[in-house]
Amino acid sequence: MKIKVPIPILLVMQLAVLSLWTPSHAQWTDLFNGTDLDGWVQYGGAADYFVEDGILYGVAVPDSPNSFLATRDIYSDFILEVEFLVDPKLNSGVQIRSQVNDAGLVYGYQVEIDPSDRAWSAGIYDEGRRGWMYPLTENKPGQEAFRPGDWKTIRVEALGASIRTWINGVEAASVLDDETPEGFIALQVHSINDAADAGIDIAFRSVRIITHNPERHQTPASDLKQLNFIPNAQ
Repeated sequence: MKIKVPIPILLVMQLAVLSLWTPSHAQWTDLFNGTDLDGWVQYGGAADYFVEDGILYGVAVPDSPNSFLATRDIYSDFILEVEFLVDPKLNSGVQIRSQVNDAGLVYGYQVEIDPSDRAWSAGIYDEGRRGWMYPLTENKPGQEAFRPGDWKTIRVEALGASIRTWINGVEAASVLDDETPEGFIALQVHSINDAADAGIDIAFRSVRIITHNPERHQTPASDLKQLNFIPNAQ
């Protein structure tokens, strides 16, 4: 026997289910306020970071090491999304769970921004430590998801030892690693080798994060190969 549910009650039930599972109900927090660099601090090089018309710019300067504009707050488990538009000559990246040592050198996981023909954007690099952890060598869809000339979106889901990334909605990298469970988030401007490239830039907008119950909003598991860097956990 089928139980008939009155339409108003049924509608309330449907809305309740949607409120639990629809991503638009995720509790996003803006890390960039669209006005100034409040809440951020610069490490490393002397790249010029500034805000104009609601966009955060990072401009490469000559004779400077890599520059990092970092959050003052520390994050452990989260879901992060960043929109960016990068000059085709400028390498960049988004640091997550990162630290800075007494010498002012930044180290930690970097989600790559790579506009070169190599196209490893959203690959995972360990800045200042182990180097490449998850290049996109074998991920052709991930490489093709980078669209030159358009605003692009990187998504990071860092939950426990699992770090997964996406570029424009296409899954790019997946690692298991417990080297650094927490740290700041930072926007990188890479050093330049040619002084003639001074002034090239990367633009960021909609830098936002979920820290409250992020596991409720994580993307279901996929068949993308995961690389395990935890000893004795193979």
